[in-house]
Amino acid sequence: MRDAIIIGAGHNGLVCAFYLARAGLKVTMLEQRPVVGGAAVTEEFHPGFRNSVAAYTVSLLNPKVIRDMHLAAHGLRVVERPLSNFLPLDDHRYLKLGAGKTAQEVAKFSQRDAARLDDYARHLDSAADLLRELVLQTPPNRVQGSWLAALPELIKAGKLGNRMRALSLDTQRELLDLFTKSAGDYLDGWFESAPIKAAYGFDSVVGNYASPYAPGSAYVLLHHVFGEVNGKKGAWGHAVGGMGAITQAMAKAVQALGVEIRLDEGVREVLLEGGRVAGVVSSKGERFNARRVVSNLNPRLLYTKLVDPGALPGDFLRRMQSWRCGSGTFRMNVALSELPSFTCLPGKEAAEHHGSGIIIAPSLAYMERAYHEARASGWSGQPIVEMLIPSTLDPSLAPPGQHVASLFCQHVAPTLPDGASWDDHREEVADLMIATVDRWAANFKRSVLGRQIMSPLDLERTFGLVGGDIFHGALGLDQLFAARPMLGHADYRGPIPGLYTCGAGTHPGGGVTGAPGHNAAREVLRDVRRRFA
Repeated sequence: MRDAIIIGAGHNGLVCAFYLARAGLKVTMLEQRPVVGGAAVTEEFHPGFRNSVAAYTVSLLNPKVIRDMHLAAHGLRVVERPLSNFLPLDDHRYLKLGAGKTAQEVAKFSQRDAARLDDYARHLDSAADLLRELVLQTPPNRVQGSWLAALPELIKAGKLGNRMRALSLDTQRELLDLFTKSAGDYLDGWFESAPIKAAYGFDSVVGNYASPYAPGSAYVLLHHVFGEVNGKKGAWGHAVGGMGAITQAMAKAVQALGVEIRLDEGVREVLLEGGRVAGVVSSKGERFNARRVVSNLNPRLLYTKLVDPGALPGDFLRRMQSWRCGSGTFRMNVALSELPSFTCLPGKEAAEHHGSGIIIAPSLAYMERAYHEARASGWSGQPIVEMLIPSTLDPSLAPPGQHVASLFCQHVAPTLPDGASWDDHREEVADLMIATVDRWAANFKRSVLGRQIMSPLDLERTFGLVGGDIFHGALGLDQLFAARPMLGHADYRGPIPGLYTCGAGTHPGGGVTGAPGHNAAREVLRDVRRRFA
């Protein structure tokens, strides 16, 4: 009898397994793919060219998780980008962010905006600091029953309330803005020039199938700035060896504690006996008995595909069936014979802008049009593309003198209108994405030697990302904090005793953070201690 089965060996599952095993539990992980890592994996996609397949950049991975799992000792090394971002704007103009250059770059478009940058950063950092505190906490949970059962949650809510009261009135107002406003309205209140609003506003549509003027999108912007790289807040970097280097290091950490990882072994059914979890049945028909089952899957997949619907409360099942997914993501990797030479900043020799996040979306208005066109037609003729060229920081990914690029493309419809299938349009849209970059760097298309395409449907089939949703559920106000994945179940426990969730569909949400796995393990261990007590 195992103490715990973990469904899925993605990064949150690995983090959860580590903390459970470190506490002495016997843990087995079942992973349907032939490699650990979930969406954080590195693969060869063209002869001699490797890259991160889905997740593609590092910032949100929690420092406590990195320290506790000794990931550096297991081979993980993260290098910071030389610039944060680069935005080509037209044939002659561009904007660079980071490396102490942001103010002078923004001043090219607005002296007023350049003067406001430090104040903006202070306000955003004060909100991000609170988020950094909350990511490793279990949200206050709505419970039914006696006052005694509710007392721990009331205490937790009281502590949070005291923390909020300790904030200055100015910071409280900023938090209210960030949790309720659109990113566009928020940024319009700070800046007047389109380039800086586009550079900051891009974060609000990452994984968020919505206009930057949609209410709540300011929170998505905030969600992307609470990370750090090598102790530097808000920085973004590259894991040497690709994102798979993170999960391979995690796998070494858990195996050193005796965790069993079974690959090519998905889960077909969660077993219930006497109203509680008894184990799982694998995709190969093998039964695995366990006292506890922890799922790293999208919660909608868990509760609508693997659990007997008759064992779930009706309202719970209905809400899980309506769990909003779909991040408008079309993901590509391309092998390049040379670096792109941008019309606004020519040159094929590696320069600092080649190592940054290159954003093809020159204004918030451009992003808004892309969203509305995708809603109407399935994709936009002028899509949003972020391109990273990690081989400029990590030559091991490509042959000498050649490169790999990650294209993270928004907006495309998670499900195409009129019953159309992504299988029939993936190549057409891939051509469009390459042509979009080519409009800004005219040597790009001819430099492409090979490509890997991941439409929303491909992301769902391969990684279980429903509708291509990189966050396992939209980061809307109705699906955050104490409501993630549902009010009454924000504590990583489901309605069935012994069944837990540890994936990005729980607090604090998506991104390669490790926080859901960390927090879920803590709640599992609390229940273990209660059982022994």
